[in-house]
Amino acid sequence: MKKMLVVYYSWSFNNTKEIAEMLAEACGADIARIETVKAYQGSYDEVVSQGQKEVDAGFLPKIKAIDKAIADYDVIAIGTPTWWYTMAPAVHTFLNENDFSKKTVIPFMTNAGWSGTVIRDMKKECNAEKVLMDQEFTFSSQKNQRTLMMTEDVVLKKWIQNILNYLQ
Repeated sequence: MKKMLVVYYSWSFNNTKEIAEMLAEACGADIARIETVKAYQGSYDEVVSQGQKEVDAGFLPKIKAIDKAIADYDVIAIGTPTWWYTMAPAVHTFLNENDFSKKTVIPFMTNAGWSGTVIRDMKKECNAEKVLMDQEFTFSSQKNQRTLMMTEDVVLKKWIQNILNYLQ
């Protein structure tokens, strides 16, 4: 059986964290959270504005080292929320700082209806040997109701089953 690591970045509503934890639990995978060295501070709107400036500038924030060695895994699932139509800058940093050349990468992303080019950008940046089963998950964008859309629950279950089959 292939050994899997789930790595994710999540900031505001923890939607990406929720998907990452479900995937790791179902697959018996290890999990690691990407964290910036300097935490984002301020209101939601202030961080969103800062995020837009960072994405526009191609800024790669410094991130803390994760407590897992990428070299120890065959499959790396990497999750990100959508930040201004692409991956979060912290995920961009993570992809640039690690070697996926002999790995299978499974990119996934969360959004509230604006997926942009996240998956395409992740595929381009990771330089993996294989990129498989990329997936987008849409959450409700209604204020105070950050829940996975009903149809997405079926997609999530099927996606996890496909990954389990691949790991065998």
